[in-house]
Amino acid sequence: MAKRDYYEILDIDRNASDEEIKKAYRRLAHKYHPDKNPGDKSTEEHFKEINAAYEILKNPDKRAQYDRFGYAEAGTASNFGQGGGFGADFQDLFGEVFGDFFGASRRRAKGQRGADLRYDLDIAFEEAAFGTEKKIKLPKTAKCQECQGSGAKQGTSPVPCTTCNGRGQVTYQQGFFSISRPCSRCKGEGTIVKEPCRECNGAGRINTMQSLSVKVPAGVETDTRLRLSGEGESGVHGGHSGDLYIIISVKSHPIFQRQNDDIVCEVPISFPQAALGADIDVPTLEGNVKLKIPTGTQSGKIFRLKGKGIASLHTGQRGDQNVIIKIETPTKLTVRQKELLEEFAKISGEETNPIKKNFLEKVKEILNEKYGV
Repeated sequence: MAKRDYYEILDIDRNASDEEIKKAYRRLAHKYHPDKNPGDKSTEEHFKEINAAYEILKNPDKRAQYDRFGYAEAGTASNFGQGGGFGADFQDLFGEVFGDFFGASRRRAKGQRGADLRYDLDIAFEEAAFGTEKKIKLPKTAKCQECQGSGAKQGTSPVPCTTCNGRGQVTYQQGFFSISRPCSRCKGEGTIVKEPCRECNGAGRINTMQSLSVKVPAGVETDTRLRLSGEGESGVHGGHSGDLYIIISVKSHPIFQRQNDDIVCEVPISFPQAALGADIDVPTLEGNVKLKIPTGTQSGKIFRLKGKGIASLHTGQRGDQNVIIKIETPTKLTVRQKELLEEFAKISGEETNPIKKNFLEKVKEILNEKYGV
């Protein structure tokens, strides 16, 4: 069977640059690698063709011979499958393209981001309404200031690992594959600390108790999450620090209840105040205010105090306060009080009790419809 043209195999133009040849090889080798296509003989053969073509075209001299004489001279240059194994250039490419496939990388360990932290913060109802600033303390790991995170004693520096020559990886030959794994001596860092820092004992990080000032905006509620960027655990190998998440818990209030950005409170008044009307003091988040109770106010009546609620977390605009009137019935009466109430009951007609009158009229309508009473 006639051999296919190397340029055709790599699907490139005859004037392709070295970089274009390399990119084409990477793409096709990744696509047709036998480990990605197990049991497919045609794919395996195509993979061999790809490597043979690349072995020639990557080398300027061999490529020139191939362009001039064809397979006669250049064909002997490929050692794929002839016991010679892969060239060093292929091993480098293999590490780049298939490193993740085998769970290993040829690169030394990168900086790792520090872990995020959580802090549960309890605040009062009023603090949630108006915002506050809290001082907190939390245990965390921080970069060692003595060695600036290097882990090495002051005046010294980490040195390249002699086992992996500073690469952080060691290469093992398995058949005709070269597989890289993290260096066991330097743990993939590429460097080792000969003289550890006395403060952190070579870790580059220390345990500390850090004090922070946390600004809590107005309008937060229970389970609101505040993020403080970079205030989490210190990163490793020069990585960024994690974040700190403040989880808010708002304590209940003995008088007020929250409904979105509004607050609600129940205010008890006496029967005379409801019947005759009165000016009463109503508590708000900012102190007492006067509220006029009209004559004949019924229990459950709601009065709205504009702008006396909680500031919106998103807009800053304050909600309202809803005052629910509750009329108290006296539980202990003097003899004189009973006499007066009995007299009041005798002279009171239905006109003075509009709710009762309306109720009795509805009862009469129901009885008339059902029984003809």
